[in-house]
Amino acid sequence: MAPSYALIVSQGRVADRTDGALVGARRVGDAVSALLEIEPHVVGTPTPGLVDDWSVALPEAEATLSGLRAAVHDAISTGATPLLITNTCAASLGTLPAAAEHHPDAVVLWIDAHGDFNTPDTTDSGYLGGMVLAAACGLWDSGHGDGIDPTQVIVVGGRDIDVAEGELLAEAGVTVLAPSESTPERILELVAGRPVWIHVDWDVLEPGYIPAAYRVGGGLLPHHVAAIFAALPSDSVRGIELAEFEAGDDEVPERVSVELIVETLQHLLR
Repeated sequence: MAPSYALIVSQGRVADRTDGALVGARRVGDAVSALLEIEPHVVGTPTPGLVDDWSVALPEAEATLSGLRAAVHDAISTGATPLLITNTCAASLGTLPAAAEHHPDAVVLWIDAHGDFNTPDTTDSGYLGGMVLAAACGLWDSGHGDGIDPTQVIVVGGRDIDVAEGELLAEAGVTVLAPSESTPERILELVAGRPVWIHVDWDVLEPGYIPAAYRVGGGLLPHHVAAIFAALPSDSVRGIELAEFEAGDDEVPERVSVELIVETLQHLLR
């Protein structure tokens, strides 16, 4: 039997330094809602982007993060699979601890050009989104919980990782796969039949397909991500997070990017 999904769309600023990701989340949320014929649970209210330090961004995101965490708990408690369309990766400060509580055996596939494994002591940019996975793994206290076992985390397509961040990833036991290593076969080997929680930051892709605020060259192509999705057993997926589509960018027409996101997602929705 096909899984039932709870569609959760983040619309509250969580360290957004630009305005496009909130719009992007809404656009994708609307498209997925139409595809699955389900109403989204919308969390938060948009406010303008602001370049600020994590210490300012984190308390301002309190209500949105708490709302996302509650929405994930509610979805899982009703037997649904959370399908989250979020603006920034920092939204996962609220979702990953809930995932860990309900599915402690799940592998986290962090499909992202970045490791997001900095801490307040190592971050150069002060950007909260670059610290989210480290918080979920208990390396620093965000105030929103942790519980993710770093040895059950696989960073897929990682290629823009700070030196100190890379040391933390290695010390914690996180597996980091460069784009050339991020094949369906290798990922299935590492997952080893365990359930998975999937997070995608669209900057994992080679620029030119789905605009993201922090794009990096040398990435995966859309069909690579689709092949990874298609290889995963559908009954192994415990949650899906899609983040960081920067709408309104001149790089690619918005409609084309939304269609590509939905088309890629459909390899999981089977």
